[in-house]
Amino acid sequence: MLDVIPPAALVLVAALLVAVLPRKLGHGVGALATGTALALSWLVPAGAHLQVELFGAFQAVLYNVDSFSRLMGLIFSFIGLVAVVYSYASDAERTQTAYALSYVGTSLAAVFAGDWLTLVFFWELMAVTSTLLVWHYGGRAVRAGFRYAILHGIGGSLVLAALVWHYAEAGTFLFGSLPGVAVEPGIAGTVAPVLIAIGIGVNVGFVGLHAWLPDTYPRPHIAASVFLCVYTTKTGVYGMYRAFPDGHLWIAYMGGAMAVFGATMALLQSDMRRLLSYHIQSQVGYMIAGVGIGTKLATAGAFGHVFNHILYKSLLFMTVGVVIYRTGEESLKKIGGLAKDMPITAGAFVVAALSISGFPLFNGYVSKGMITYAAHHGYEPLFYLLMIGGVGTFLSFIKLGYHAFFHGSYDGNVLDANRGQSVAMVAVAALCVFFGVVPSALYDLLPEGTYAAGHYTAYTVSHVLEVAVLAVTAVIGFVLLKNALEKVGKVPDIDAIYNPLTFYGTRAVVVGVTELYAAVDRAVVGFVGFVTGVAADPEAAVAATPLGDRVDDEYAHPLRAGVGTSILLVTLVVTLVLLVVLG
Repeated sequence: MLDVIPPAALVLVAALLVAVLPRKLGHGVGALATGTALALSWLVPAGAHLQVELFGAFQAVLYNVDSFSRLMGLIFSFIGLVAVVYSYASDAERTQTAYALSYVGTSLAAVFAGDWLTLVFFWELMAVTSTLLVWHYGGRAVRAGFRYAILHGIGGSLVLAALVWHYAEAGTFLFGSLPGVAVEPGIAGTVAPVLIAIGIGVNVGFVGLHAWLPDTYPRPHIAASVFLCVYTTKTGVYGMYRAFPDGHLWIAYMGGAMAVFGATMALLQSDMRRLLSYHIQSQVGYMIAGVGIGTKLATAGAFGHVFNHILYKSLLFMTVGVVIYRTGEESLKKIGGLAKDMPITAGAFVVAALSISGFPLFNGYVSKGMITYAAHHGYEPLFYLLMIGGVGTFLSFIKLGYHAFFHGSYDGNVLDANRGQSVAMVAVAALCVFFGVVPSALYDLLPEGTYAAGHYTAYTVSHVLEVAVLAVTAVIGFVLLKNALEKVGKVPDIDAIYNPLTFYGTRAVVVGVTELYAAVDRAVVGFVGFVTGVAADPEAAVAATPLGDRVDDEYAHPLRAGVGTSILLVTLVVTLVLLVVLG
């Protein structure tokens, strides 16, 4: 019975119930549904699938369990559970949580899909549900949500176009390991891989396609940001692996560019959630680099980093969310010294900051190390890009922690996280430490065939020293740059160029088309009026022309024509005009 109950279905049903039930009961149902989805993701045996035929022509696998989808299902469900608890504790409305659960459900359906058609269907629904989650908050989130929807609509369209090309080449939409089904590895052809890389690149935040991330995630309710930081980008990493299971050089180096660019832009931010959003791009860059390298160790590192990143990034958004919840301030320039009043939040933040920075004994160290180790053997330039990104990460979180918790002061009484927020944060922080101290527990969760025991050791003297050098470099860099960073104002991104261009370009097109239509309308109305006037009073029409002024009085006489003659004249005029226009 468990084999045929997709975890996504439970969460989507719960989303409908949460929308109509009382707030407390609805959040309880949401927590129960995500908890059950977590259990199903763990218990259902590999190979369980639900295969159907669409339109009498296409084989589709609506639900497929393999080691990759299982890992994604486990972490998606767990964070969904934690985020529901955090939402309730953070006063989120039931409608918002309903949208959030629909987002979780469509994301689960996408990663448990066994073919590209099913995946892209839920991929697009995931974009719709996340847009609704952003819009629900109103205010500045509405315009950001429109931009978010447009970019993800473009990305999804490119993915769909790629799948059409792929089907023409491979003759199937299926992927994964299914009994008796021969499946082409990755996306086939020459055009399709380019289209799908760009389309998925929107979701994962390729440099140049990334601006929706820092534009959108700081705008909605703090609890909505906890959901948003998890699903879209990581589903994108999963999709990138399905499209390129053997890796690709350019994808690997795009990952390196994302790691450096995201960390650099994060360092220049004062808005806390905007800083964290840029670090989503940076950390996803490590995952994309691992997928691009394509070796077993790199793929294991990529998916291990997906798992770990979801833990520490959701924890970071929760800690910053509590700061905003208690102070009402988004900017680092308006807060300070909060650790003494918010010890639980500050402690959770330190755990998350050390995890994302890849410090020993924290989970990010393990998975990030796997990717950098793989890059160090055959991809030296990429390795150094990832190292630079690592320094930028340390710098960013030294800055965030220093200004928010350990330097300066905040005027006013500040309370720490409430009970529900504390439970959510402490649970995730404990896992960040657990998977850092016991890396074998993470290895056991990694997709089958990607990690060979004994081929990689997390804790070696050289790797620990490598991370220590990055940390010391970052500390020295922060001391030298601290004053300069405090003076940095709002730093524009690429959307400062294309947003106005798109807005005014679209406006110009609309105005141009409208004015052209109006001009044609005026011309047609004028011509019809002229023809009607000639037919009604041909004598006055002739008299109004220069010829009418020169007619000698002795020849002047009333011009009269019968109805038939008038119709003939009008027909001749219209025919001549049409010949000129169409000729």
